[in-house]
Amino acid sequence: MRIAIGHKIQKGPWGGGNNFAKSIVSHLQQNGHEVFFDLKRKDLDVILITDPRPRNPAVSFNISDVFRYKVFQNKRVKVFHRINECDERKGTKLLNFRLRNANAVADHTIFVASWLRGLRVWNHDSVYSVILNGADTNFFNRIGKSAQINGRKIKIVTHHWGGHLNKGFDIYKYLDEMLEKNIWSDKFEFTYIGNLPRNFSFKNVTVVSPLQGIELGEELKKHDVYLTASLNEPAGMHHVEGALCGLPILYRNSGALPEYCENYGVGFHGKIDFQDSLNTLVKNYKKHAKSMINYPNTEKKMVQEYEALFNNSLLELNQTQNIRFSYNFLKSFLISQLLIF
Repeated sequence: MRIAIGHKIQKGPWGGGNNFAKSIVSHLQQNGHEVFFDLKRKDLDVILITDPRPRNPAVSFNISDVFRYKVFQNKRVKVFHRINECDERKGTKLLNFRLRNANAVADHTIFVASWLRGLRVWNHDSVYSVILNGADTNFFNRIGKSAQINGRKIKIVTHHWGGHLNKGFDIYKYLDEMLEKNIWSDKFEFTYIGNLPRNFSFKNVTVVSPLQGIELGEELKKHDVYLTASLNEPAGMHHVEGALCGLPILYRNSGALPEYCENYGVGFHGKIDFQDSLNTLVKNYKKHAKSMINYPNTEKKMVQEYEALFNNSLLELNQTQNIRFSYNFLKSFLISQLLIF
């Protein structure tokens, strides 16, 4: 297959979208497929849209480029749209519109979690699949990870590339305040890896600069519990990486987190039940730590599902769908050109 990916791979820590691009590109190339980051080839089999925002420096081609390519150069190309974002995540206002507009060009929609299907981010009459995110087990694994917590403080950790408040900083700050009291600080310590919001600081939390790859994996394995308090999380990679390192997850019941974390830790809703959920996880720590052996969301599983989807969809090419696409997308495309972003 000849596949164009709409993401230019960035060097250094860059977030989950960049990790996904690295993973899918590496797998496809290793399995004999040709991967491109532009639309110059006139015989592409697959185009994968990963982000509808043209001003994102990692975006390698925009939606109007895809539209022109499919209408005027190669009507048989199959366009896939991977949706891994939403306005609900950060309280923005135009991203869902951009996603719906981009989705009109797609033959097939790929959601990174079932939760996203219920949002106004796509055209609900199109074909879709759900493929959960997975992390690289070369970096994130249980090798050398001890499951023993007896006789010492329990080490809690989280990590985020983006420093938006909705990443869970209300709970991270709450835990910071809990650690002011000996009843908590005698039992727990908390490490935050990544970027903080502007003018935000902790008093009782160890802050580590953003890490990636093997360095991040080794740092995560120094801890016992992975905490994610992200609000309206579309999917995320952070908790997946923590889980694959063998850390039971203390997760907020919001967005896609229950789909990824259920049966591999304990959920909570907010400050009202955070302490009880933390205590419940610790009380049953041995059981939860054992369950992490079966955590399924690996990079290998994820990229194999993408490759299989691409192969199967090419066998089901439907010219009628291409004609319908042109009409639907043209409406959204023309509307989008009236707006300045």
